[in-house]
Amino acid sequence: MKLLSKSIVIAFIITVIFSMIPFSAQCKNVSNDVFRLHILANSDAESDQSLKLKVRDKVLKYTESLYKNASNLQDAEQLTKENLQEIANVAQKEVYDNGFSYQVRAEVKKIHFDTRYYENVTMPSGNYEALRITIGEGKGHNWWCVMYPSLCVGAAANYEELKDKTTDDEYRIMTDGGYNVQFKIVEYFQNICNFFHSP
Repeated sequence: MKLLSKSIVIAFIITVIFSMIPFSAQCKNVSNDVFRLHILANSDAESDQSLKLKVRDKVLKYTESLYKNASNLQDAEQLTKENLQEIANVAQKEVYDNGFSYQVRAEVKKIHFDTRYYENVTMPSGNYEALRITIGEGKGHNWWCVMYPSLCVGAAANYEELKDKTTDDEYRIMTDGGYNVQFKIVEYFQNICNFFHSP
């Protein structure tokens, strides 16, 4: 009886894993088409968290028109790299203008994000290309958004851009709202994989 029960459990687990393969692949497609923004505050002090949001506003204002001619993630990433020093300068000036002496670092890198919810959009967990801005020690709570397709400001107003620049399957996964369990399963297995692949 115990052997039968174990066999049933194992069969169920294998069925769940195989049924998740197509969904997991679609989630990976999302991470291959989206460019994120990630800002790390110096600390969790109220003044540092407030500064983080001011830096965010200045960076988003500067990059507002940057991606208008971008037709895919590669374009967005290249435009960011070409303007990386100026983006860092904008962020650094805002830090100085607010009376802080923290140094700002800006870089484009692949970052692992857990499942994140942005108003009515769900971004599945995965490794995303992102612009990371680190203020000072970068030990405070972070702020993130989607820079391409643009969801950073007025997310509801940009759903059409999100729809235009992603596939039908990707758009459905991000906006349907009915995949919470699947997102958690994908995130769980990705975290296991990342644990074993980390140095």
